Amino acid sequence: MAVSVTFNEERLAGQAAETVRALVADRVHERLAAGDATLWGEEARAEAAVRLGWLNLPLTSRELLPEIGILVERARAQGLDHVVLAGMGGSSLAPEVICASADVPLTVLDTTDPGQVRRALNDRLERTIVVVASKSGGTVETDSHRRVYEQAFRDAGIDPAERIVVVTDPGSPLEQAAMDAGYPVILADPNVGGRYSALSAFGLVPSALAGADVLKLLDDADAVRPLLAQAEGNPGLELGAALGAAALAGRDKLVLEDGMSEINGLPDWIEQLVAESTGKSGKGILPVVGADPNETGDELVAGIDSDGSVTVAGPLGAQFLVWEYATAVAGRVLGIDPFNQPNVTESKENTSRLLAAGDLPLGTPALVDGPVEVYGEGLADAKDLSDVLTRLLQAIPDDGYLAVMAYLDREAAFDAPVAEGASFDAMTDAWSAADPATLRGLLAVRTERPVTFGWGPRFLHSTGQYHKGGPQNGVFLQITGENPVDLEVPGRPYTLGRLQLAQALGDQGALTGRGRPTVRLHLSDRVAGVARLLEAAREV
Repeated sequence: MAVSVTFNEERLAGQAAETVRALVADRVHERLAAGDATLWGEEARAEAAVRLGWLNLPLTSRELLPEIGILVERARAQGLDHVVLAGMGGSSLAPEVICASADVPLTVLDTTDPGQVRRALNDRLERTIVVVASKSGGTVETDSHRRVYEQAFRDAGIDPAERIVVVTDPGSPLEQAAMDAGYPVILADPNVGGRYSALSAFGLVPSALAGADVLKLLDDADAVRPLLAQAEGNPGLELGAALGAAALAGRDKLVLEDGMSEINGLPDWIEQLVAESTGKSGKGILPVVGADPNETGDELVAGIDSDGSVTVAGPLGAQFLVWEYATAVAGRVLGIDPFNQPNVTESKENTSRLLAAGDLPLGTPALVDGPVEVYGEGLADAKDLSDVLTRLLQAIPDDGYLAVMAYLDREAAFDAPVAEGASFDAMTDAWSAADPATLRGLLAVRTERPVTFGWGPRFLHSTGQYHKGGPQNGVFLQITGENPVDLEVPGRPYTLGRLQLAQALGDQGALTGRGRPTVRLHLSDRVAGVARLLEAAREV
């Protein structure tokens, strides 16, 4: 089954059709199918020339299947049924969607939160196989995970070479380190960028080990591939034209809904693809995941097998390829390079400098509201936390958005304690409060503007590019927290908790350096701090 794109709104259908005609007149469909690197202008040509390998992955990735099959057979023979993926951005988001949609278990470590990492370490270590995935081979989070697991395996009397698999690009420092350590290495196509790598080794290796049918994924993508070279009936061209034309007309907030789709979590993957590809040079399309649409006039609703201004239906493998194609087309329509990420390294460099400098520059809180310390400019006269949140919401421009960024435990940050023998209503209230969507929802109902939510440092590899390179209309709320139990990173002069806080401060510096309003809330007690934060959000 191929992907279908259906327009449920006359205005959008007209804009998309007009844009498709212009694209076809420029032979974009033919040139993109042929890998023409000149489609995005002379400045983007060099980057695009080494970033178009994703067009052929439904075919070329088949060459990896025998090698992947050997890894799967070996893991099954050894009884290794707990698959842990250490990866960031495109290296983690695609496998997470693939495995969730296939209903096979995969533990994803795209965090530096010591509690979350420690919990993974304590889960069936004797039956664990770890996939260390990094395109550059130097991703600090993934390097930390590898070191932590190597030490844990050795401490348990397990040879890490029997439990760690590496996926990386040819010639990366990780490839050499893995070869020296005797780890199996599967090399990815170097002509594919991280966010376009769903159908590459980065998506296939962890997913196959977890039990997903990766051959079907490639077959479904291959089924739609011929359509992407056509002038008519080309779902990627139609979707890309719609995204680009809508953004040029002022509808640059892309609300992603997956309704009752059998595909689980695809909006999170699309969020990274679209935000990091288009959010630069003061332009961009802001994906909004998990939020109800507002009647603000600047939102475009895309439904994954569900109703929206545009509905995109089809199997997961085909959806990956069509959204990648559409994002590349939208980049041409918007006049940006969809393959670079000029602002991503800034926060990384800030983090490295902070770690090397010694003590982290925490600053002095503008106010303290119980277990919540508030850091930010112009807040000296704020009365309490609810007043701070009110001011943040009021600071959002008419065409802007609020981004909530939580450097906490993605799996347990909003867990609420439930007393033994508690009533059903009490348990329901606790479960509701435990959902991070509760915080976003509490803030969203108090503004007409979009509210996004990202887990740090995960979002730094996706929407982080848009935050710094996109339009100057964002307002930012950081949440950090004390780590009662930290975790050493073997061979490095920092702990995971220190790295986590340095990443937050590094990104805060990148945002404030651009004059983008940023407030950091530090939870001196995580459980009590979350409770106070939710209470304050209700008081706004």
